[in-house]
Amino acid sequence: MSQSEILAKLKNAVEEMDSELAEAAAKEAIAAGIEPLVAINDGLGAGMQTMSDLFDEGEAFVPQLVVAAEAFDAAVAILKEAIPKDQQGSASRGKVLLFTVQGDIHDIGKNIVKTMLSASGFEVIDLGRDANTEEVVSKAKEYKVDIIAGAALMTTTMPAQRDIVSILKDEGIRDQFKCMFGGAPVSPEWVAKIGGDAYAETASEAVEKAKALMAQLRG
Repeated sequence: MSQSEILAKLKNAVEEMDSELAEAAAKEAIAAGIEPLVAINDGLGAGMQTMSDLFDEGEAFVPQLVVAAEAFDAAVAILKEAIPKDQQGSASRGKVLLFTVQGDIHDIGKNIVKTMLSASGFEVIDLGRDANTEEVVSKAKEYKVDIIAGAALMTTTMPAQRDIVSILKDEGIRDQFKCMFGGAPVSPEWVAKIGGDAYAETASEAVEKAKALMAQLRG
């Protein structure tokens, strides 16, 4: 079986939400000598992009997205074993601290973003909902994350996004992190006003913006 056929099999396994097929295809990829990162990005990642597009179009829903991500994860676990230990850090697209801001208990959107980011190769630290602003900054430093990503789903909780940026500036560490914000009442203008780096309206856009931010960080 050719490389293109195996990559197509990996993509199809995610689209079909079939973990067993995904694991089998991952083993075939290794046996065929396909670079694990190529298999993850061009095979499995392409399948998750399909699911993301279907979700955005209202043709797939959260349960399907979760099961597709499980197939993705099952295959990635096998492929990562084939990556030399000294190269495994590069297998991660980046480290993201994800949360719903202080005072906000909505988390469905955040959970979808988490699924999409994880399935796209990002390492995600999820602080959950109603995340204390000071703790967000503390955890960002503790885990040495690349991106701080906070959602506000109510107009009254939007200022917490601004407060995070302010604390980072006050501590002199603003340039150590990229800040990405979103949520129903949030706009690109608001994010620019508070000094954020990126705004994402949808889960798939959050993934694309996170990739772009990592490209900036890694030069």
